[in-house]
Amino acid sequence: MASGKTFNITKDVPTSFINEENDRNVVDPPIRPFGWVKDGVSVLLYDNWDMWNVPVHGSKGVNLTIDGKEKGIRYRSRFRLDPEEKGMDLSKPLYIATYGEWTKKGGIALVDKGKPGAKMLLWDDALFSIRKAKNADVYLYTRQTHKDYPDYYVTNNSLQKGQKITEATPQQKKFLWSDGSLLIEYEGTDNKKLQASLFLPANYEKGKSYPTIVYIYEKLSQWRNRYFTPFASGFNKSVYTSRGYAVLMPDIVYKLNDPGMSAVWCVLPAIEAAIATGVVDRNRVGIHGHSWGGYQTSFLITQSDIFSAAVAGAPLTNMISMYSSIYWNTGSANQPIFESSQGRFKGGYWDNLEAYARNSPVYYAKNVTTPLLLLHNDKDGAVDWNQGIEYFNTLRRLKHPVVMLQYIGENHGLRKPANQKDYTVRMREFFDHHLMGKPAPKWLQEGVSHLKLKDHLKERATKVNK
Repeated sequence: MASGKTFNITKDVPTSFINEENDRNVVDPPIRPFGWVKDGVSVLLYDNWDMWNVPVHGSKGVNLTIDGKEKGIRYRSRFRLDPEEKGMDLSKPLYIATYGEWTKKGGIALVDKGKPGAKMLLWDDALFSIRKAKNADVYLYTRQTHKDYPDYYVTNNSLQKGQKITEATPQQKKFLWSDGSLLIEYEGTDNKKLQASLFLPANYEKGKSYPTIVYIYEKLSQWRNRYFTPFASGFNKSVYTSRGYAVLMPDIVYKLNDPGMSAVWCVLPAIEAAIATGVVDRNRVGIHGHSWGGYQTSFLITQSDIFSAAVAGAPLTNMISMYSSIYWNTGSANQPIFESSQGRFKGGYWDNLEAYARNSPVYYAKNVTTPLLLLHNDKDGAVDWNQGIEYFNTLRRLKHPVVMLQYIGENHGLRKPANQKDYTVRMREFFDHHLMGKPAPKWLQEGVSHLKLKDHLKERATKVNK
């Protein structure tokens, strides 16, 4: 810094540190590095597969993990076991979080003393984390799956023969959960190979098809081994599989200027692949997403009638009016979100008017046949409340089936426990009616104005407890 000299440290390294998997409108986005080594003479970089040790004055560098790209394993982050460290000490073991791109397996690998070659210590259909005692060679790791809570295991630096020392959810044995999961492959945008995680309902019977909720938000197949604690938060995977639903979480990749259509090109093939397994009942498919997922949900129901019910939380619905609105939680304009982030447009709407319009749910509202439950709060600081109002009023004007929920004073998500419980119950009742054929609740038929507040809250509390 003092000398003012600069060095291109990666020009001779036989790999690329440009994140070519980033499908946003950004030129040559870098992949986030692991960080500096302790003595400052090199830096550990990541090429989306392997960890490279690259000297600060440049050379070919050293691939410390070697086989990531070859085996489809991502050595994607390092566990920082000493919170007071000042740079990574290559004379000590490095513990790396690993992920199987096409298997969804997780693990922990060891790189010892900065020498090439990673040793896999833990590798399973699970997700792991690790921590170390400050003054002893004692390690703790957690292991979680879609049905196993991340309890703690105690072991030594080899991470072998871990002894389980916690049981945080003994009550789970009394409840229905899920009978497993399937990993589904399909082709999405531009014929790219994608995957989806399909979670089976509790008491699954082979050969029987089930009502299914499709939950969406960009890439979600990597959640196959994530544990979902059931709680009142709107949608919760474990809540629905325990009640006889299958849950599908697909991957979505994007093409510039077509964020909505990209969801169509990815989600619909994923559903067809899931139906082909025999698990999913084609006539009982619902969909839900929140925020960007709410946008995708709102758009998908304008392009397909495969859905029997949809719930969209805080969705963007008009890309043109949303472009110059304010992101109230930070005070910034939404424009950068559309041009260099999640929106994935190549410029403002004046240069891409047709693209902005063709990816806006509100302009295709006349195509909607799916019953929609729409959530949008008046103090939403991320997606302006008027986005929900635009879509709701348009659908109402067209006499399409739509109900809008608003929790006064709430932001982009729900924070008050009473509102969280209320939304959870309403969403479940909505899906139960349209996908399981259960009677429509009174609020869906008549609204809530006729209910006394005291009786209403009592009714909600009873259903949540059940």
